[in-house]
Amino acid sequence: MADVSTFRGESDRHSYRPAPGTIPDAPGVYKFRDSGGRVIYVGKAKSLRSRLNSYFADVSGLHPRTAQMVTTAASVEWTVVATEVEALQLEYNWIKEFDPRFNVRYRDDKSYPVLAVTLNEEFPRLHVYRGARRKGVRYFGPYAHAWALRETLDLLLRVFPARTCKPDVFRRQARIGRPCLLGDIGKCSAPCVGRVNAEEHRQIVDDFCEFFAGRTDGMMRRLEKQMHGAAAELEFERAARLRDDLDALKRAMEKQAVVFGDGTDADVVAFAQDDLEAAVQVFHVRGGRVRGQRGWVIEKVEETGTAGLVDQFLSQFYGDQAETDEPANGSAVPREVLVPELPDDAEAIAEWLSSMRGSRVQLRVPQRGDKRALMETVERNAKEAFVQHKLKRAGDLTARSAALQELQNQLGLDTAPLRIECVDISHIQGSDVVASLVVFEDGLARKSEYRRFAIREAATEGDVASIAEVVRRRFSRMVNDPVPDTSTPGINPETGKPRKFAYPPNLLVVDGAGPQANAAADVLAELGVSDVAVIGLAKRLEEVWLPADSEPLILPRTSEGLYLLQRVRDEAHRFAITYHRQKRAKRMTTSALDEVPGLGEARKAALIKHFGSLKRLRAASIDEISGVPGVGRRTAESVAAALAGDNALEKEGNDV
Repeated sequence: MADVSTFRGESDRHSYRPAPGTIPDAPGVYKFRDSGGRVIYVGKAKSLRSRLNSYFADVSGLHPRTAQMVTTAASVEWTVVATEVEALQLEYNWIKEFDPRFNVRYRDDKSYPVLAVTLNEEFPRLHVYRGARRKGVRYFGPYAHAWALRETLDLLLRVFPARTCKPDVFRRQARIGRPCLLGDIGKCSAPCVGRVNAEEHRQIVDDFCEFFAGRTDGMMRRLEKQMHGAAAELEFERAARLRDDLDALKRAMEKQAVVFGDGTDADVVAFAQDDLEAAVQVFHVRGGRVRGQRGWVIEKVEETGTAGLVDQFLSQFYGDQAETDEPANGSAVPREVLVPELPDDAEAIAEWLSSMRGSRVQLRVPQRGDKRALMETVERNAKEAFVQHKLKRAGDLTARSAALQELQNQLGLDTAPLRIECVDISHIQGSDVVASLVVFEDGLARKSEYRRFAIREAATEGDVASIAEVVRRRFSRMVNDPVPDTSTPGINPETGKPRKFAYPPNLLVVDGAGPQANAAADVLAELGVSDVAVIGLAKRLEEVWLPADSEPLILPRTSEGLYLLQRVRDEAHRFAITYHRQKRAKRMTTSALDEVPGLGEARKAALIKHFGSLKRLRAASIDEISGVPGVGRRTAESVAAALAGDNALEKEGNDV
């Protein structure tokens, strides 16, 4: 990696355009930043000079999203690298680190179910899961329908009776010494009560993973051989059970379509697109069978064809997969990736994928036979997904743009409020006062930047004082700790995590009327923040209050701008209510233990975690309480006495 160069400007893209002769004609990675120093786009190029010069051509000839990006940017910088593989790796790392708003991110759709196997636990658990992937857990899928996955899992449990229960159920059954219903009917080997030890249970789980990963032929032959052997030895009950196991495995295999007969290990990728958007579909083929399918619809940032989309997809998708999948899975990067067109840097991508897999990966376009037929099937799926997306969201982008433009006009703002923040307060009669701050960018929620506050000084002074406290805490951080002029302005150099409150909003919305809006505006004036507009949104009549105005601004009920403000406010309310309920539940759960001498927060948490609830802890004996790690007998006696007294007071109150 070689020199890093930067050119800065303000709003006009030509003010920060580097002189053509100063840009190296070499491979590298470049970053565009906005006026606040935030990275808004990351790209790579074989020739930095050619690529960067293309961004400063006539704006009317640029792709709409590209034009928006270069006019939003205020600086551009680049890093020269030695090879295209190094450029691929650096581009992926920067996109992950900065999360630029104009870059496409191929994150997993959380609606797709997968089968998770918690190999990081002593007794691994099989369960259907939706969400972000974690280290130490092996995943199979994703699958189109959760019900089909649960059906398949239920079939296989008679052959592979592994644990499927949640941790609290596992601990409860171990405590009472009796297996659950699945253990009684033979669909769990009941490791909770010692019917199998950890090594035996893990072998069951390993066999399950082998079968689900596609290595089925050897297992089927082994079971068939055992069945014939049992019949020959006149063990007819065992032979019948093995026969039923074979039938269950065959039914499970029938649920997965066979597409190749040669044990192919491949991902098949296809696209459907127009000038502004593209739909991506991926079929995961393992052991010759389609094991999973997933898809995305993304906005195109630059004028790019199918080859460019393939380039973007492969570098981002497999980078994320390799980071979350365990090496033993062997499924993060397949042996073969089939694509509709090869990108320009196909050899560099294949080399990069091979380094992640640890063996050679082929990147190619299928021309004939079964693989070409499957590619056509994936393309049909992509086209269908694209049509459905267009029907569902035909007016969505237009509506968001209209809402932002309307807010700019109605509120008299210099620019459209591309970043909106909203503050809401939640409490019950002044107790457990909390606040939320939510962020919307381009009319969409940006949940990674949500923040929540426990109100301190102003908790007893009402909502107006609480609003002022939240605004002061949020903007004091920005004023006193401004974005540094470094290569990673959005990252805290001490923690390596994104900086809190690093960038100001265009519009700050507070839940309330004139007093709340005035309080927020007064705090901003006190801190010297002059480039943030403030409004209050009152719930009763959905009135918009501007600071120092005696009358509210009434937006039409059909206004897209009002609808956007309502969504922002409702999201802030939801987030505040959720935090308030969590605080109340925590306080109510531990309040009975607060008076126990010598019982700190760590041991209170250990007790609640061990017994699952205060009710179960109250019913436990002193011996059971003292069995919790870190809790001695004297402390257990104090806990039992405190809970007994609390229970008596509760009954007395009920009697009254």
